[in-house]
Parts: sequence; C-alpha cells; structure tokens
Amino acid sequence: MNNSLLSLGIDTSNYKTSVAVTASNGDIIFNYQSFLEVKTGERGLRQSEALFQHVQKLPEAVKEAFGTEGVLGNIGSVAVSTRPRPIEGSYMPVFTAGAGTAKAIAAALGVPLYEFSHQEGHIEAVKHYSSMSKRDRLICFHFSGGTTEALLCDDNRGTMEIVGGSLDIAYGQVLDRVGVAMGYHFPCGEEIDSLSLNAAEDDIDSKLLKRIKVRDGFVNLSGIETQCQRILAAGSCSREALSASLMDALSRSVADMTLYLADKYNIHDFLYAGGVSCSAFLRNYLERNLPSGINTAFGSPELSSDNAVGISLLGGKKYGLKARYGFTTK
Repeated sequence: MNNSLLSLGIDTSNYKTSVAVTASNGDIIFNYQSFLEVKTGERGLRQSEALFQHVQKLPEAVKEAFGTEGVLGNIGSVAVSTRPRPIEGSYMPVFTAGAGTAKAIAAALGVPLYEFSHQEGHIEAVKHYSSMSKRDRLICFHFSGGTTEALLCDDNRGTMEIVGGSLDIAYGQVLDRVGVAMGYHFPCGEEIDSLSLNAAEDDIDSKLLKRIKVRDGFVNLSGIETQCQRILAAGSCSREALSASLMDALSRSVADMTLYLADKYNIHDFLYAGGVSCSAFLRNYLERNLPSGINTAFGSPELSSDNAVGISLLGGKKYGLKARYGFTTK
C-alpha cells in the first residue's frame, strides 16, 4: 500500500469526537464516532466541558485508527476541522482539541496538514457518496444541532453562499429542547423522529402548531418551540401526537424553503446534510411532497451526523492535487 493512498481526518464538534481514515478512492478504512456525555436534563455542554472530553477521547481514538491493519505507515496527509464554518471569524474552542492533536500527528509523521471547517466536512461526507458527487452547482441544506443553513455551493467559483436557513434557533435545537422537556436524554432528535414515525396518521394535526412561514428563503423557529413547550406544560396531547405534528411542521418548512430556492436560483439539485437530515420522517415527507423536477440526495445516517469522514476525504483530495500538480486549491 502506497503512503499516498490514506488520509487521516479529525473532527471535534460540540457533541462528538470523530476520527476517520479514508483511501484516495473514497473507501472508508476507519470511522470512529463517540458522543460526548451530557447529564440527564441538560440541553447541551459548555465549551470547556466539551473540550475536556475531547482531550480525553482523542488518544484512544487515534490509537484505534493506527491499530487498524494497513493504516500506520500509509498515512499521506492529516486533515482536521478547525472552525464551525468557512468564514472569517468563525471559532469555537472545541475545535482546538482536534487541531492540536492533528498538528502533532502530522509533524510526527512528516506529512502535510490541511485545515477545513466542520461545515465543509458535513457536506463532503454526504456529497462524495451521493448521485450529486460531480455536480458543480447545487444547494446544500446543513441541519445540525446548532446550524440551519441553505448554502449555494458553486465549485467552479469556489464559493458557499448562505441563501436560506433559520434566523434564530436551529432545527436541531428545537428538537433537543422539546425532547428534553419530554424527559428524553440529549440529543433528542432520534427519539422524536421515532415517536413521530410510530404515531398514528390521525395524530398529525396540522392545526396544532402554526405553519412556519418562509420569507426570502429563511425561517424563524423559536415560535414553534414556544408552542410545543406550552402544549407540554398543559398536557393537552400525547408525546406521539406532538412529535408527529412537530416533525410535520418542520418538514413542511424544509419543503417550502427547497421550492422557494429552486425557483429563485433556478437550481434543481438539493443535498441534505447534518444530524437532523437523518430523520426518516423528514426524508419520507420530502420524497412524497416535492415535485419530480427537484432532485434530492441524503447521506447514510452515520455520515449525516457529525463525523470525520468528510474532513478526511477533503484532506485526501488536497493531497492528491499536491502530489499530481505540486499545488493545492484554497
């Protein structure tokens, strides 16, 4: 195995420690993902707590990666997420844990180190293995615990422009806050998705929650969270009914944003990434309700939630360009 074949990727997000190794052909050689521990009843972690847990988890994750057959001695590059988004001023302390570890490994192995954003990793992990891997221009929705953005991605121009999303809290925050209020352990998206799928069709009440309005491609979500909290406090409906109605309202708003942006930018290719995009309810809703002219692509659940596979792939691509042409793109 030639040492140019493998790329090591590291991602230390708000709630998961991730390490991955991929080959130049896209094969996933190693994929470690471990949620950080959040106390019952809490709706998240302070940055200092998350950073500490990453520092504790990373050595074992790297040890497992290097213990995988054919990895040690065949790493050609190291890649790491160092910030949430690919814009100036984007910063979160949790990413310093991965950045420090990646720098040490790259220096020890004598291989190049490449830095990307967490968001770029999310998109690449889904796009690379999708039917849209060769599309130069598309819109990607990034739905995670703290992010809801629609990004117009143009590979020819090398740009990612925010053209839609949430103006306040994210879809993931709505699900987590409502789920914690129901008594579930953070993060709660999977539990609410499961409840909504198990609910009877009659449990979906389109009048229970107000429709989320889309204005110029953007939505506000704090209002629907407040409605859910009031319903829970009043005990006026079951968890299944509330979950199903909430997922129906959120999914409808995603469909409305998709249709608006398709018309505004004359784009018909849409990619959905991030943990919330794992929702089976959301996927089923879009499949049933979007017109046939809209092309949609989702990733597998393990690659839609936080992971280091996308970061690893991006690093491998940059290293491949350097090896072939002697330069890399920005």
